[in-house]
Amino acid sequence: MATTGVLALAAAGGGTWMFLASGPGVEGLADGAVLDARKAAQVSAYLDAETAARRGKVNVALDGAKVPVTAEQDARLRLGLPPLTEGRHTLVVAGDASLPFASYRKVVGFTVDSTPPDLKVADPAVTNAAGPVTITGTASPDSRVTIDGKKVSVDRSGAFKTTVPKGTRVVTVTAVDRAGNTTTKAVSARGRRPMIRAAHITAIGWGDDTLRGNVLSLVRSGKLNAVELDVKDEDGEVGHASQVPLARRIGAAKGYYDARKAIAELHAAGAQVIGRIVAFRDPKLAAAAWKDGKRDQLVLTPEGQPYDGGHYGALSFTNFADPTVRKYNQDLAVEAARLGFDDVLYDYVRRPDGPLGHMRFPGIGSATPEQSITSFVADTRTALRPHATYLGVSVFGIAATRPTEIAQDIGALAKVTDYIAPMVYPSHWGPGEYGVAQPDTAPYAIVQRSLADFARQVKGTQAEVVPWLQDFSMGSTYGPTEVAAQIKAAAANKMNSFILWNAGARYQGAALQQISAH
Repeated sequence: MATTGVLALAAAGGGTWMFLASGPGVEGLADGAVLDARKAAQVSAYLDAETAARRGKVNVALDGAKVPVTAEQDARLRLGLPPLTEGRHTLVVAGDASLPFASYRKVVGFTVDSTPPDLKVADPAVTNAAGPVTITGTASPDSRVTIDGKKVSVDRSGAFKTTVPKGTRVVTVTAVDRAGNTTTKAVSARGRRPMIRAAHITAIGWGDDTLRGNVLSLVRSGKLNAVELDVKDEDGEVGHASQVPLARRIGAAKGYYDARKAIAELHAAGAQVIGRIVAFRDPKLAAAAWKDGKRDQLVLTPEGQPYDGGHYGALSFTNFADPTVRKYNQDLAVEAARLGFDDVLYDYVRRPDGPLGHMRFPGIGSATPEQSITSFVADTRTALRPHATYLGVSVFGIAATRPTEIAQDIGALAKVTDYIAPMVYPSHWGPGEYGVAQPDTAPYAIVQRSLADFARQVKGTQAEVVPWLQDFSMGSTYGPTEVAAQIKAAAANKMNSFILWNAGARYQGAALQQISAH
């Protein structure tokens, strides 16, 4: 085996003392060397055969502690180094100063560094989708940084900045420190969510030729440019043949539609595809967890029974603080991104409504429900970054002013998502909200005033507001005039995007204008 990292120690009287760093992973062990954890674990150190006769007169210490020296079969002297811990180390090899011509001293300082370098990459602010995108961030100052494999300059503070060509969807940034430790992050270079005008359709609805045809007709006529297709619905059913193990185990993967085929058809028609995931209202998962004795996966009453709040059924709300529940929804989101959905839009990303004292969330620890929900969304955004998929969050209209009622802190959520989608349906507001006596009969007023609050909440963030608007009758009859009034109210707040909701996927095209460039 070739010997590498040789350190020669010259002794008076003509003898030569050698410290040999030999074996896998020790190349470069010398004064000033920096080793990662793997190399540190494989260090083998020797003194050469010529010193063997004088081994009793060789003193070796590591960080002040004596290191044993033993003879190998090839007559070399092996240094019995202990496991090398993180940090700076000093190895001293010395001869016996009392012997003539044997006085010498050699110091080798080296460092074990198994900590990956710091790396932060900002979400780029894309103002011109047709131009190059600027990528900025910071890394540990001693790191070498590459972006999509190309080295970039890092200043003394660790800051870096470069541009990538237009049309780049995902940028991979890698930092490598002196020891070889690596940190990699992917960031979407698509910027803010472009303007979307979408309509909702269920998984089963997509299989209906008439409903699917009507929605596609609105896209082809230029009145819509996106379709929201359910990935997981309020019943906990996953519309496509999901390969997420938990979805298959609990019987949630229904295969009502072929996801890749549906996405291809929508893209061909000119529509972006938004995959809606009903997160924590999930009767399928709740029932399976309760049956298996995994009660922590549910929102519980103080007595340990499933919480239903009188609205949704005994086994309905799963626990947003439970790791399995969180991972299940995030896995579905990542799978949707891999299948080609342009967006993932969470719904029911909240606690159940009702008095907080009537429910508990096992595993939440010291966090508030709002903080736990926000961290879940943030984790999903991180998981989606390598796929350049936009992430949206559906929220209650009341969340802008009363965040603790359903654990949706709009200001916090706006920092960890691409867009907020408030459900500001006029029929869902109580009398007198925002000074509107009967909101259901005043669609413009209630939508304009409520969305103004959301605009204030997201100001200073990269998040957009994409409101859900009402295209159904509940109390008052809603025709094209009432739907158009809501669209105008959103535009009055400089919100040109929206998503229409009709549970039966029957939309009033007369309320919609041709989409123009924005």
